[in-house]
Amino acid sequence: MARAPERQIGKRVTFDPATFAALDLYARDSMRSFQELADEAFADLLKKHGRPVGLKDALRQSTRAFGVNDNRPDSPKPKKRKG
Repeated sequence: MARAPERQIGKRVTFDPATFAALDLYARDSMRSFQELADEAFADLLKKHGRPVGLKDALRQSTRAFGVNDNRPDSPKPKKRKG
C-alpha cells in the first residue's frame, strides 16, 4: 500500500526589514530556499531544547536507559560508622 505524501502546514512569520534582508542574502549566498533555512533553524531549535523533531527522534527519546526488567547496577551502600 502506498503512503500518502506528508501534509505541509503553513504559518505566517513576520521579520523586521533588516533581519529579512540578512536572511534573504544568506539564502542566496548559500543557494538554498528560505524554506530550507527555516527547516534547519527550527530543527536546531528543537534539538537545542531536547524536543524530538520527528517520529524516530520521539521514539528514540522515549526509550529508557534501563528496561523495566533489567538489573540495575548496585548503588554504593552507605558506610556504617564504627562506634
